[in-house]
Amino acid sequence: MLAIIGFLMIGIFMVLIMTKKMTPLTSLVLVPVLVAVVAGFGEGLGDMMKAGVKEVSLTGVMLIFAILYFSLMIDTGLFEPLINLIINAVGDDPVKTTVGTAVLTILVSLDGDGASTYIIVVVALMPLYRRQGLNPLVLTCIIMLVAGVMNILPWGGPTARVMSSLKLGHDQIFVPLIPVMGFGLVWVFIAAYILGVREKNRIRKYGKFTEYSNGDISGERDVALGRPKLIWVNFILTLSLLIVMILDVIPLAIAFMIAFCIASILNYPKLKDQQKIMTKHAGNALAVAGMIFGAGIFTGILNGTGIMHAMGRAVIDIVPSSWDQYLSTVTAVFSMPLTFFLTNDAYYFGILPIIVAAGEHFGIAPEVMGRASLVGQASHLLSPLVPSTYLLVSLAGVEFSDHLRFTIKWAFGTFVFMLAGAFILGVIA
Repeated sequence: MLAIIGFLMIGIFMVLIMTKKMTPLTSLVLVPVLVAVVAGFGEGLGDMMKAGVKEVSLTGVMLIFAILYFSLMIDTGLFEPLINLIINAVGDDPVKTTVGTAVLTILVSLDGDGASTYIIVVVALMPLYRRQGLNPLVLTCIIMLVAGVMNILPWGGPTARVMSSLKLGHDQIFVPLIPVMGFGLVWVFIAAYILGVREKNRIRKYGKFTEYSNGDISGERDVALGRPKLIWVNFILTLSLLIVMILDVIPLAIAFMIAFCIASILNYPKLKDQQKIMTKHAGNALAVAGMIFGAGIFTGILNGTGIMHAMGRAVIDIVPSSWDQYLSTVTAVFSMPLTFFLTNDAYYFGILPIIVAAGEHFGIAPEVMGRASLVGQASHLLSPLVPSTYLLVSLAGVEFSDHLRFTIKWAFGTFVFMLAGAFILGVIA
């Protein structure tokens, strides 16, 4: 009966968010509460939710201050010289342009916010693509390939969901995946080079691409917030933060809190400027973090009522015994289609905990299953369920269907490279 209640709870949650009847935050909170009350678990429900929120509190704090920090760094112009360097370096060579697109997207993607990455990269490079006559689908393809890899950053979304859902730290989930991301980025540069050569040959044979859309979406940076004289200070601060993150010197959430506060004072000594930065980016930070706290309630109820354990046992009865040693591999392989057809919330909060519970009975550690579930992120951002993807195609003036058809095969290549890297390095074994 507990297993049935659990599957019902997750089914209702998935239907509500996939049909957009509720936001992820409201469904994460209300669905488990209502189902638990109806099922007779009203007593002690408050303690279950409190325990769940406590478990994800540091992840929520980390998301808030990570988004604030990297958004502040973009405002100060930390990446501006690198952007200008790439644009000046590529000249009129399509191959240099496509490879430069990959480099620029990687740098801007450090803030973990897909929307800001799309705006900055497309606005910066679209004039160059027009001048050289490159197909804008090449631009959206390369950006999407990079985003599929960089989306694994712990403040980008999916990894934070895994850490919240499984109550694990970034050192258990993200750090082992860093070299796997390297495998993915190797493929991105290979793909960018191939696309650049193809465009160069096409232009020589058929001429420049001219079917550009006249519709533009501006995303200009506030010049008044720029701090060019402090660029080296900001670079050293950011580099120090990344080193602290990798070495796990202090909790990541605390590191981002300290770094953001230092960056705010150094770059904007005046109180009104600090308030302006907070006001500008707080909405995006709080929206993501709020969902994480909602997930704490969801998982707190599942664990507190014993539903999660019952569901794990039910799944074990379905999985063939011959698969027991390969469940992490199965999870990695199916993570690509599952993260494409489902939202990250539905997959990581609804399905992953069940798979992990089953894996534990086979002796597979939760962190291994969590890392395996992230390999398929290479294609997730191509999903029509991802709102930011529509922003990208609008900025570049291309149709979503054309973008999907053009990019999907290249995204599959990223998935293959990352899967191979995960096996070679033993990250999901």
